[in-house]
Amino acid sequence: MKSWPTPFIPQVPGHSPVVRVRDTASGELVPAAADDTATLYVCGITPYDATHLGHAATYVTFDLLGRALRDSGVTVRYVQNITDIDDPLLERAERDGLDWRELATREIGLFREDMTALAVIPPDEYLGAVESIPTFVAPIERLLADGWAYAVPAPDATREGAVDIYFDVSRDPRFGAVSHLDEDGMMAVFAERGGDPDREGKRNRLDALLWRAHREGEPEWDGGSLGWGRPGWHIECACIAIDHLGVPIDVQGGGSDLIFPHHEMSSAHARALSGSTSFARAFVHQGMVGLDGEKMSKSRGNLVLVSTLRRDGVDPMAIRLALLARHHRDDWIWTDADLDAAQQRLETWRSALSGNGGPVADQTIDDVRAALSNDLDSPTALAAVDRWASQTLTRGGEDPGAPGVLARALDALLGIRL
Repeated sequence: MKSWPTPFIPQVPGHSPVVRVRDTASGELVPAAADDTATLYVCGITPYDATHLGHAATYVTFDLLGRALRDSGVTVRYVQNITDIDDPLLERAERDGLDWRELATREIGLFREDMTALAVIPPDEYLGAVESIPTFVAPIERLLADGWAYAVPAPDATREGAVDIYFDVSRDPRFGAVSHLDEDGMMAVFAERGGDPDREGKRNRLDALLWRAHREGEPEWDGGSLGWGRPGWHIECACIAIDHLGVPIDVQGGGSDLIFPHHEMSSAHARALSGSTSFARAFVHQGMVGLDGEKMSKSRGNLVLVSTLRRDGVDPMAIRLALLARHHRDDWIWTDADLDAAQQRLETWRSALSGNGGPVADQTIDDVRAALSNDLDSPTALAAVDRWASQTLTRGGEDPGAPGVLARALDALLGIRL
């Protein structure tokens, strides 16, 4: 799968301290890298609609993490998937009278454009589920052989004797270690987020689908001994992460709505396949961005699209600043005031940096680095730049090179091109 162009990242004197992030599973602030290489896996979009600000917030957050890690001297190995086959994609394609592949291709292209405009560094490997399906079959067969999975008859499938394959969560003593939800808490969101708790024949209502036998009107692939069909959602990420990064990875990332079931399930799958006691050393989650009092989501249709803002002439750097103005773990509601404030901030910074000098920028850069290394505290980082800009515009400064040095640092560390 093709990603998007890599933005130029200026060199900045000095380096960031050790980058720490809040691990959802433990609640602790932990190093984002175990050594001098960080492995980062972030769950990608399901391409049935354009990039909304909730998506953008997630990928800007993990771009920020990658920038901070690189600035600290760590090599980043970053993999992102794209769920280009899933029920919501098929349903939207049918609703709109499109071939599902045409819809996915269109929305993936738009996503690439949005990421390019927002100066997001692309992953080292960007992998679609469809192109990776052949690599999922053997692991699912192994889970069956080892007793981690079981077959459920699928009488409504197109082929006689076809079965669906499910993961047996009761086999995993660590199931629940990511989300810390009890069974009632899990059941409250399982069906809403792709689960099928009422499927007849399952051992446990929370068991997750690994392979779905072919049904009329659905695409299918050769699953070997599994039969013709398509993979479940969670096993895709588990297999891609194992194949391309190894387990345990340093950081598993995504929106907080993925904590359960997706990250809980994919973690369980990966542990079962690898024998590791842990899938990721840290689970890092982006808070939900809402509109009109509810989480911004495609199903609700309450979306603010990055592409629409760009088409209306909004500077992508203002969009990025609006997202960075909130701490990544916080849930918040988008309003026009957020964009107005970001546009004003961008204008102020550009005015301050366009002069002939300013205060020495070293302390400001150190403050930005310190904030980002402390659980990606972007609001504090922006406030440090605000102070420098205010002082420059009101009193000037003695260092003619400060605006250039600071502009390069903001580009490299915050992804803000001025």
